[in-house]
Amino acid sequence: MKNSVSDQSFYIESEDDEEVEKLEYDRNEEDEGNEEFYASFSSQRKNSSYATQWPQSYRQSIDLYSSVPSPTIGFLGTPTLSRLGSSFLSSSLTRRFTPESLNAPVKKPLLPPSVDDEIQPHKRTYSLATPAPSRKPSVRFDEKVQVDHGHGIPLGRQSSYGQAVVNGINVLCGVGILSTPYAAKEGGWLGLIILLTFAVLSFYTGLLLRQCLDSSPELETYPDIGQAAFGSTGRIALSIILYVELYASCVDYIILEGDNLSSLFPNAHINLGGFDLNSRRLFSLMTTLAVLPTVWLRDLSVLSYISAGGVVASFLVVFCLFWVGLVDQVGFQNKGTVLNLSTLPVAVGLYGFCYSGHAVFPNIYTSMAEPRKFSSVLLSCFGICSLLYAGTAVMGYKMFGEATESQFTLNMPKDLVASKIAVWATIVNPFTKYALTLSPVAMSLEELLPPRHLKSHVYPMLIRTALVVSTLLVGLSVPFFGLVLSLIGSLLTMLVTLILPPACYLSILRGKVGCIQATICIIIIAVGAVSSAFGTYSALTKIIQNLSS
Repeated sequence: MKNSVSDQSFYIESEDDEEVEKLEYDRNEEDEGNEEFYASFSSQRKNSSYATQWPQSYRQSIDLYSSVPSPTIGFLGTPTLSRLGSSFLSSSLTRRFTPESLNAPVKKPLLPPSVDDEIQPHKRTYSLATPAPSRKPSVRFDEKVQVDHGHGIPLGRQSSYGQAVVNGINVLCGVGILSTPYAAKEGGWLGLIILLTFAVLSFYTGLLLRQCLDSSPELETYPDIGQAAFGSTGRIALSIILYVELYASCVDYIILEGDNLSSLFPNAHINLGGFDLNSRRLFSLMTTLAVLPTVWLRDLSVLSYISAGGVVASFLVVFCLFWVGLVDQVGFQNKGTVLNLSTLPVAVGLYGFCYSGHAVFPNIYTSMAEPRKFSSVLLSCFGICSLLYAGTAVMGYKMFGEATESQFTLNMPKDLVASKIAVWATIVNPFTKYALTLSPVAMSLEELLPPRHLKSHVYPMLIRTALVVSTLLVGLSVPFFGLVLSLIGSLLTMLVTLILPPACYLSILRGKVGCIQATICIIIIAVGAVSSAFGTYSALTKIIQNLSS
């Protein structure tokens, strides 16, 4: 067997091969052709109103927030570490544009031989490396093309079906799963019907977002859809709602850390300058100091890779709950209440928060290698997450009954190994998520800086530090994890998930929507509006009552 190595190709002959034939490429001509393509594409994007309106960083930041890197390493045929390293990340943001030919499986030559140079069967040669790009770039304007807005470089579809499903689960299945038993307590067993109803409606509105994106090749993100539906005002208003939701999630992370760490170390306290910090406030402060350096990072790709553990952590915590109830014999003896009308609106907000992934769905759709499978991706994501939510709610409520806390980890016996694993998995996860969640908010504010300050590192650090400190102050002022979660779900998630998608759909595709479809959309908007009103009022009322007591 003979091996022939060059910068462009690496071939291995079969045992019957007598010689190696190599195809030569005119690399200079190809580079010029690709540069013209990139310049043309960048010009089209820059001339588009969607690419010039605030926030321009939305696509970039949300891709980092939502993507779960691929666990496999794909060799791209070049010896450079930068090209090799990029194969770790499935996110369309963190990878430069790669022609589709680079991602093809190594089962046959990526470029067929010409008629004149056809290789004889007994001299068949197999390419293990990346051949030079074809004459025409693999990305076409009639396809959805991702763009790194910071560099104007088109980014090809990268995510496989499996990666898209994992990305969706990573976004949907977050800290909300900890409060599902508490939601079952607040709403009663019949309240689980609300959870399943929201799952069906949220799945449907996710499909509506896809149809909005398909209406124009220029639409790539949720703010783009808002602009197409309601102009620049709609884009700005929708973006603010999305960013406030992310900011509020960071506040909940701080509360979550303080609650769980103080449950492990209840006697910890410190006196600073006459201020006596109890264990919850102390650990909230320590959490803030720990996550602050991660927020200063300009390249969050490492955190994006680590945050893939969020999916594993969610399954691990649910498994630990099941283990404590069945193996450690805590038991499932509590009968619970059929329906709690007085606190049902709180449960509505908590169940609504469970499906707060619509801000990311457009990004997942436009990053898929096979967009036609998006419906199946959504169905898988919602199906798996709904089973986890419902199963956790039933187990937790049956185990702890009316004593169920806002996070079921606080109810688990402290001396059990499974309980400790669940608590520490809950504690570690937000440390990797916090910076990724807050960065979209910070980047949107950095866009508003005067041009003379854009290259400065001081002002972005000040903005990010102020955001982190403010989440600590809000978390200490309103330290009620379940109620804050319910408020986010009622006030913000209902807008993003149930109200705005059908409203945008009716506006963008007006005149093309049938009567039945329009009626369904109006019903969903009404359900979202009523749920939002009752849930927001109930959550705010209970927060005020707790602050007053």
